Amino acid sequence: MSVPEFDLVFEPAYGRAVPIAPGVERMTVNNPSAFTFHGTNSYIVGGPSVAVIDPGPENDAHFAALMAALKGREVTHIFVSHTHRDHSPLAKRLKEATGALTVGEGPHRAARPLHEGEVNPFAESSDTDFRPDIALGDGESVSGDGWELTALLTPGHTANHACFALEGSGIVFSADHVMAWATTIVAPPDGSMADYMASLDRLLARDDRLFFPGHGGPVKEPASFMRGLRTHRRMRERAVLERIRAGDRLIPDMVKAIYRDTDPRLHGAAALSVLAHLEDLVGKGQVETDGPPALFGTYRLA
Repeated sequence: MSVPEFDLVFEPAYGRAVPIAPGVERMTVNNPSAFTFHGTNSYIVGGPSVAVIDPGPENDAHFAALMAALKGREVTHIFVSHTHRDHSPLAKRLKEATGALTVGEGPHRAARPLHEGEVNPFAESSDTDFRPDIALGDGESVSGDGWELTALLTPGHTANHACFALEGSGIVFSADHVMAWATTIVAPPDGSMADYMASLDRLLARDDRLFFPGHGGPVKEPASFMRGLRTHRRMRERAVLERIRAGDRLIPDMVKAIYRDTDPRLHGAAALSVLAHLEDLVGKGQVETDGPPALFGTYRLA
């Protein structure tokens, strides 16, 4: 596969827990947007005793639906893939209602410090209150009644992003790192393109058969899809270099050319993606700028 073939077919089934694999149910929050597709996916893993993965945003209807789906079952753990507000805030209320322990890589943090005068454009999207009861390192596991989930640390979308592998099943809950419907937003300073690409390679080194992402339907052929994602990112990097070679010096000019067929509502995110590529290219010595790479900086070939 040279570029990923995105799958936009998805039935969110709001308010219902839908069985999608043995011992796995999906429930989608009714929070659709240009960034969340049809909404955020929460997952219930286990039988009489379960874990919940990514309980979602503060949403009364989703909380009520989750509690109804969990009635009669013990909730022992609440896993959080990362601390964006569409994934983690409901963990607090679910913990209070069930007594479950929260699990994640750690609290929210940026991939790098803010530069002088820089503003984090995604600061309002970050849940800075979340602190996991159990902080997992790469390859560390938590088990329950009939299930074991292993953390696969995949920084890139956020610094604290983690996927979770359901041991013995070939299933990975890939959150926002790999999604069937679209590419992942990598937006500095929260995200890092160099980290994202390394995390793709980290998952490609495995032999998983199915990904359940944070938005949209499953990734049914993860290895070929991720190779397509990697090719897509490398093509974007070449496009940035070509725009600089053609005389573009500013990110807005590069975005107009590279993303001319993209929904204008996403051009702000596209500019941050270009910045992520430029940070990586500056780090590799292929592009130069005055001072640290910035959204409104001027760029030239090294």
